[in-house]
Amino acid sequence: MEKKKLPINREQAIELLKKYPQEESDMNHYLESETIMRALAEKFEEDGEYWGMLGLLHDVDWALTKNEVAEHCIKVEEILKDVGFDEEFIQIIQSHGYGHEVIPKFKDKQRTEKIEYALAASETLTGIIYAYALMRGKKISDMEVKGLKKKFKDKAFAANCDREIIKEIEKTGLTLDEFLELSINAIKKIKDEIGLS
Repeated sequence: MEKKKLPINREQAIELLKKYPQEESDMNHYLESETIMRALAEKFEEDGEYWGMLGLLHDVDWALTKNEVAEHCIKVEEILKDVGFDEEFIQIIQSHGYGHEVIPKFKDKQRTEKIEYALAASETLTGIIYAYALMRGKKISDMEVKGLKKKFKDKAFAANCDREIIKEIEKTGLTLDEFLELSINAIKKIKDEIGLS
């Protein structure tokens, strides 16, 4: 496994995020995306630091673009270039915006790489897991795949989380059930940081 050089470390990445006015729920989402991406990297024998950094910074422009969503995933380029990230890293981050009607620049683009499917699926799944944990009194420690899958199938639950994007994980060779289990276990590791038990 080849380690890719990153221009900043995790602490600096968190400082970069905090430069912008972050909602607590958004910060939690970045940390959840990071931990799932790290777990996937381990599963696929990829570079955990690199995959984790993608998860952590995938929405680095969200605080600036949430009121003008057409710019989301576009402003990231400037922000990440400024701190030294290369084109490849930026393009992978932008790929989680592909296919979204609300981002005209990317609506006709499609993800093609394993790492792109992984990022899009991971960051989308966090919404369902967190919502389900809240429904269970903020409890994730005893969450099971069976219960989560039921919520996954209920399209009205966490309705803004696109199930088709989550299913893109299957293009990496993982089954949906394997992905749900890996993600629950990953988020359990950071439960205290994100206000779950």
